[in-house]
Amino acid sequence: MSRTSTLHNDLASLEEHIPALRRYAQKLARDPDDAADVVQMCLERALRNFHMFQPGTNLRSWLFTILHNEFISEIRRRARRGHAVPLEDWLDPGVRGGQEEAIEMREFDRAFTALAPKDREILQMVGIDGTSYAAAGAHLKLEIGTVKSRVFRARERLRGLMDGGESRIAA
Repeated sequence: MSRTSTLHNDLASLEEHIPALRRYAQKLARDPDDAADVVQMCLERALRNFHMFQPGTNLRSWLFTILHNEFISEIRRRARRGHAVPLEDWLDPGVRGGQEEAIEMREFDRAFTALAPKDREILQMVGIDGTSYAAAGAHLKLEIGTVKSRVFRARERLRGLMDGGESRIAA
């Protein structure tokens, strides 16, 4: 048999070994994406250097040796490069000066003070102190539904005052 026909047969049989190469790469890499990359690098190298394969020798063994060496080379490349860090982790968000928060707090205080006393009282109890609707209702001698609606209306008025305008709900 001529060298050309033997080479052609060996190239055709190369495809038969791909499933076994994938299984071996999966065992080595333990990650499907990394395994697929190693198999692709192996096949590229095998095709690029197929002229070095000696016909009549074990093609499977030759391919598995290439795959193993590619895997080891990839591990070494990654070790040299170090751990990949996403770009957004490198970007420094900076330190806030606190001016925005101070302005927002002053605006809140101004709007809260401008509320009617009954609105301030209900928001203080439920919104700030964390009193439950039931406990606030018992303290104010109101039904729970009335407490909920008063809290809603008081929040709407506060929002309107914070936006710089009048509240959408009249006092």
